[in-house]
Amino acid sequence: MKRRQPPIIPVSRPLLTPQDIQSVVKCLRAGWISSEGPVVRRFEREFSRYHGMKYGAAVANGTAALELAVRALKLPPRSEIIVPTFTIISCVLAILRAGQTPVLVDCDSKTWNASPENIQQKLTPRTRAIMCVHIYSLPLEMDAIMRIAKRNGLLVIEDNAELIGQTYKGRRVGSFGDVSCFSFYANKHVTCGEGGMVLTNRKIVYEKVCSLRNLGFIKRKRFYHFDEAWNFRLTSLQAALGLSQFKNLKKHLAKKRKIGAFYTRALQDLPDLVLPPAATRYARNIYWVYGIVLGKSYRLDARRLAFLLREKGVETRPFFWPMHLQPVFRARGLFLKERHPVSEKLARRGLYLPCGAGTKPEELKRVVKNLKIILKKHL
Repeated sequence: MKRRQPPIIPVSRPLLTPQDIQSVVKCLRAGWISSEGPVVRRFEREFSRYHGMKYGAAVANGTAALELAVRALKLPPRSEIIVPTFTIISCVLAILRAGQTPVLVDCDSKTWNASPENIQQKLTPRTRAIMCVHIYSLPLEMDAIMRIAKRNGLLVIEDNAELIGQTYKGRRVGSFGDVSCFSFYANKHVTCGEGGMVLTNRKIVYEKVCSLRNLGFIKRKRFYHFDEAWNFRLTSLQAALGLSQFKNLKKHLAKKRKIGAFYTRALQDLPDLVLPPAATRYARNIYWVYGIVLGKSYRLDARRLAFLLREKGVETRPFFWPMHLQPVFRARGLFLKERHPVSEKLARRGLYLPCGAGTKPEELKRVVKNLKIILKKHL
């Protein structure tokens, strides 16, 4: 008799409310379904105001936000942009597609973010910008990084896709950069299903982003183009969902912190297992994901652990695979001799557990129960 598979606990279940549905339906009934109309503009205004930034441009997704941000800064060709190797591939692709040069840095073993020390060591006369990617749940050490940028005349591109609602010493993360980028993918604290935003205080950058997201159209003469651009517009339907979600951001963050606290209490007795810190001296953890890293005592890696948990109905996600080990870049001759040991260890020994704001308490308990059983067998 075939064994019955347990129901799958998804790694990320968004918290959707009746108000979210009503917001989208209201938009449909009003006839606003494209990128035109008041809903997108309102989303841009409210989101930029929340972050204390002057301008917001909604776009199709977080990857688009990064590509538009790098292009809009108009850096000299082949300028070096420092970026963590432990990140999603969108960051490096945005740099390469703009004709610039990515310079990779390793991350800190405790926060999993690029450290100011590693950034400082990679500066050269060709460095023009730092891409500050806030990884998973804790922000970078922005005071030190902003000092480096100011001292060396560098621009700062903030990638705050994962930390919507986070603060650094009380200041909104995403408000430090010359340009800041956000994602509203399904697993984010504010979701549109897909979507993104670019924020800036520089009008010329904002206008460039608005043109580039809309096929390079210019106000004074329609269907007349100076730039090779894209259709990276956000629809009104997505913006309507985003606006409704945004109203519940505080509630979503509270749920995520509650989930993070539960996991930490339940797992802290396991030996040689690295858990995310609840706080640093500059920020509280908001647990966009709950990551764990296996120590050397365990006779399995993250990939094997993910397989065994999946058999028990628990979905997980691997940590980022470092950029210097990506086949697509190595085939182009990029990063061939680079080693970034912290990122490499995290990639091989780390994964994250179900942590969506819609995850149920009984599901969290089942995750912990099965994780403990598996890890104790492999000590």
